[in-house]
Amino acid sequence: MRSDRSGLTAELRSAKEPTQEQQRRFAEFLSRKYRRRIPLRWEQDDSLRSGFQLRVGSDVYDWSLNGRVRQFQDYLRQIQPGQEELLPLMHQAVEDWSLAVVPEEIGTVLTVDSEIAVVNGLEHAQYGEILVFTSGVKGMIQDLRRGKASCIIFGDAEEISAGSIVRRTKKTAGMPVGEQFLGRVVDALGVPVDGKGRIEAESYFPVEAPAPGILDRQPVNTPMETGLLTIDSMFPIGRGQRELIIGDRQTGKTAVAVDTILNQKGKDVVCIYVEIGQKTSSVAQMVENLSRRGAMSYTCVVSAPAGASAALQYIAPYAGCALGEYFMRRGRDVLIVYDDLSKHAIAYRALSLLLERSPGREAYPGDVFYLHSRLLERAAHLSDELGGGSMTALPIVETQAGDVSAYIPTNIISITDGQIFLESDLFFSGQRPAVNVGLSVSRVGGDAQTKAMKKAAGTLRLELAQYREMEVFTQFSSDLDEATKRQLAYGQGLMRLLRQPQYAPFAQHQQVVMLVAALNHVMQDIPPERIEDFRGRLLAYVEEASPDLCRRIDMAGLLTPEDREEILALSRKFLTVFRDGGKRGA
Repeated sequence: MRSDRSGLTAELRSAKEPTQEQQRRFAEFLSRKYRRRIPLRWEQDDSLRSGFQLRVGSDVYDWSLNGRVRQFQDYLRQIQPGQEELLPLMHQAVEDWSLAVVPEEIGTVLTVDSEIAVVNGLEHAQYGEILVFTSGVKGMIQDLRRGKASCIIFGDAEEISAGSIVRRTKKTAGMPVGEQFLGRVVDALGVPVDGKGRIEAESYFPVEAPAPGILDRQPVNTPMETGLLTIDSMFPIGRGQRELIIGDRQTGKTAVAVDTILNQKGKDVVCIYVEIGQKTSSVAQMVENLSRRGAMSYTCVVSAPAGASAALQYIAPYAGCALGEYFMRRGRDVLIVYDDLSKHAIAYRALSLLLERSPGREAYPGDVFYLHSRLLERAAHLSDELGGGSMTALPIVETQAGDVSAYIPTNIISITDGQIFLESDLFFSGQRPAVNVGLSVSRVGGDAQTKAMKKAAGTLRLELAQYREMEVFTQFSSDLDEATKRQLAYGQGLMRLLRQPQYAPFAQHQQVVMLVAALNHVMQDIPPERIEDFRGRLLAYVEEASPDLCRRIDMAGLLTPEDREEILALSRKFLTVFRDGGKRGA
């Protein structure tokens, strides 16, 4: 086949040889489209029973019967009618449709395995572009080399074989978004997996999007309350912040995230839980717990369980982030949990090794830092000009034997605005949530606390640090003076106060009441094993005796000196009742 001076070639395929008139019209089309004369050659193809297929370099104009049917199907997919108007709309679509003269770029599969397909013939393909195989399975380009491209496969790779046809969509990966996703469980492509029917998407958001710039953000100064006394009092999280939850396996990391979701009930916060590499049974149990407590109405779960492919596990957090951005751009506050990014990094490492990228430290590729930074940087508190919405990220990372200096933990610690470190020894001793006060930090600090919580928390962290230091020095000593014994008893009481059962987040007024009473030594002489009983009965007593006080603290977020004195008076009065009750019970 001859070519023009630029190397461009044209080949016409059909079952029957075209007439002279048809060849003349094809030559005119080529001259008009490419602005130069391109030699045309006909080749017989018995598989094309009707119509023609014109190939010009890597461009393919498919005017065969199959090509026209596929174009019409693509045209119909763009229409999303209501059920009652389906037939009239289809009739109108048939009337309006015309055969496209836009070229398709078609390639061929060279090799394929369970995760990766290598294709050639797609000269203009771009990184991140979605490809469609003949079977309907989709893939996303992740590697571009001279003459070929490698893509990860979203679906059953068994339906793809070497020699299969693949075509470009000229679109990047997107996530369907909309209000109807709340209360649902979907996979990493936005397809429902909870058996409750299809979801009508309101729009599509790209899974990969640039993070908001400095001028598009405003300071993080509004609290995202977790309902956990330990965190809200000492390591407050603000709306738009990125706070890492880190610890060994089975130390309560997911429990902290789930309690935070439960605490958003009635606060107009959209919650998105992205699970990566977890057991399907664990996810089902968590969804059941959220549903039972009324939290699924404002929550969407994006699921990429351990049985899902590495490609789906890789794309899942970006898909969840795209859904969160939809709500954030509409002025809503969003809380998104990534559980967990350790397994996300492992999935990405597996894909990178299959893509033949150079391994580095711990076999991870060199861009593994960028993998998570471009995800977490999308969390922000947007400026008022952009609607003032926010997205707060709680990434979870699993450590091995408490080693926070490992590769992935150190990467994510450097990206986030603080970390909540959960310690195995504390967890197994019954101190839950097992937050290590010394290693945990929030870099936003008091800016993300209400004035009431800031005043009530006071010196709590300092008191606990002194207690832990004193406990270490006195654990081998048997002869202690009275002052030291009282200090140790006081510290033990504070640690007991910070214990909190799962699925029972505290309201702000409850946290303020407990902190004011504890830090003013109201609970000093109560045995540690009775602290939790005292706490529960004290809160009920204050809520009954002064409901206006509780309402003021919750609504205004303030703690006046008069309110503080009222809490102390009620606490001391209740202490007397509690002691008398204890003696009578004895």
